[in-house]
Amino acid sequence: MGRWPTGSRERLQQAALALFVEKGFDQTSVSDIASRAGVTERTFYRQFGEKREVLFDGGESLQLAITEHLSTSPADERPLEAAEHALVHAATELFSDRLPFARKRQSVIDANPELQERELLKMASLVDAIRDSLASRHVPETASRLAAEMGVAAFKVAFGRWIDPANDRSLADLIRDCLDEMRDVAAH
Repeated sequence: MGRWPTGSRERLQQAALALFVEKGFDQTSVSDIASRAGVTERTFYRQFGEKREVLFDGGESLQLAITEHLSTSPADERPLEAAEHALVHAATELFSDRLPFARKRQSVIDANPELQERELLKMASLVDAIRDSLASRHVPETASRLAAEMGVAAFKVAFGRWIDPANDRSLADLIRDCLDEMRDVAAH
């Protein structure tokens, strides 16, 4: 399974994030990022197609972790529980050591409407991947779509809680809590 970036890729990501926070996303050039990371622009472009990709690099790893987990989940597991277990698995595997990065990354996204749109597209793609994975297990279309939408909605709310500076809980625990709250809301 893919993990978060390492080596020059990680240096570029850290340099870019620091510059985006300091100067703003639009005011930071690829040249600035490469210089801060101590590499050439050519090296940057070997790692990333453009500067936005620095912030969205983990999306494929997240989607892969979730869909791989779904593909091995028990056939009799209910769709929402399967989505929950896959999301919790991905949170544990990919986010346990990423909190400082995630907080800074989100502050950059929150300050830029273009990046907010890209984040929404990433979440929509995640919904589709979960839905397709559930459908491949012969879960009916409506149940697949609802479980995927509910799971990603819980993930988004949990993520917002996780990056809150007052939070001291894991993303996995917060995902479970959000889905429990969702079930409670649906029950009433």
